[in-house]
Amino acid sequence: MSDEDRPIGNATMTEDGTLVLDLVAEGARGERGIARLVYPESHPEHAEWVAHLGGIQPGEQKLVPPWPDA
Repeated sequence: MSDEDRPIGNATMTEDGTLVLDLVAEGARGERGIARLVYPESHPEHAEWVAHLGGIQPGEQKLVPPWPDA
């Protein structure tokens, strides 16, 4: 797997449909950033993240693929 295809974190959907994303970013000089993003079903970006994950169900965990380069 190339660096471009490596997952950027983990996603979990809670029983109430909230999406929890634990993401990691790494820079070319060894910098590292870690973030937790929480999207309840009412959040405007919730559906976009679910689509990016290829779907996810309550109680499920998935790896988060990188976003395609623009």
